Amino acid sequence: MKTISSLSLVPEQTAFEVKKRYSKRLSIPYVAKLAAVSSLAFSATASAYDYSPFKFHVSRTSTEAAQVGSSDTELQRDVWRMKLSASMPIGKEWSIGANVGYDNLDYGFKNVGAGLLQGNVTPWSSINKYSAGLSLSYRPNAQWMFLFAPKLQYSYANTASSSDAQSYGVVASGLYRFKSGNMLGVGVAYLNDISEVKTIPYLAVKWNITDKLSLSNPFQAGFSGPAGLELSYKLDDKWNFGLGASRRTERFLVTDAEQTIEVEEWVSFIRAGWNISKKVSINAYGGYFFAGEMELSQPKVSDDIENQAAAGLAIDIKF
Repeated sequence: MKTISSLSLVPEQTAFEVKKRYSKRLSIPYVAKLAAVSSLAFSATASAYDYSPFKFHVSRTSTEAAQVGSSDTELQRDVWRMKLSASMPIGKEWSIGANVGYDNLDYGFKNVGAGLLQGNVTPWSSINKYSAGLSLSYRPNAQWMFLFAPKLQYSYANTASSSDAQSYGVVASGLYRFKSGNMLGVGVAYLNDISEVKTIPYLAVKWNITDKLSLSNPFQAGFSGPAGLELSYKLDDKWNFGLGASRRTERFLVTDAEQTIEVEEWVSFIRAGWNISKKVSINAYGGYFFAGEMELSQPKVSDDIENQAAAGLAIDIKF
């Protein structure tokens, strides 16, 4: 950016000489023009400070009580999620990012008896999940973008320790940008999860159907499942609404004998988003969990989970 200077002085010039030389030139139109140019330069400089490399996310989700299996066992879940992420460009083609997160899942069982998973596991009351990840994106030209993101996670119930609860993996994707600005691609998540290795393909999309209607991924692909799809409508700069669905998974260590639990289900949701400012947004969710299943790894037994409604609130802050 070139520096704009109103006057170019040499050291020998006095203030009186400068005033005399330029008094005729500093007319009102000239000053107005100079002020406008200076204002634009200031605005451009100030806009550079609008860049926010950090983002903090916090959300709370609660489900209604649902029957588990064929017994009278009921389960009600409350989930807190927190995540801090950062990203920055390292050139015209490359950018890097990092994130750390913590989730606390409260499992409220009722009327358990011996019916849960055929009595092969002691009921747990909470789950702790710690995660960390890196990301590297590469844009070789205006059309293509590639993403490579290794991940690490520890997920365990209060009935187990963290020593054997490690999972790791990597998510890779490639997207093509069309002349319209729409982006479409594919991705794959390779995950060495607790006691299980799995590969999850997914569709990566960011497509503007109209000026207000778009189709995109509401989630990040990883240990919790593929990215899903959301159809969103932008009412104005402040308000936007969405409708989407995805398959969600929670896998965690439940005992130190390397027993794991996997809860897998589909979730559909509606969303209302409010952009309070350029750096703060709030999203309210109403969801419906269906086709759910809870599976124990050793011995391999499972129980179906009754469909249930859910509600959530998420806050994102950039700084």
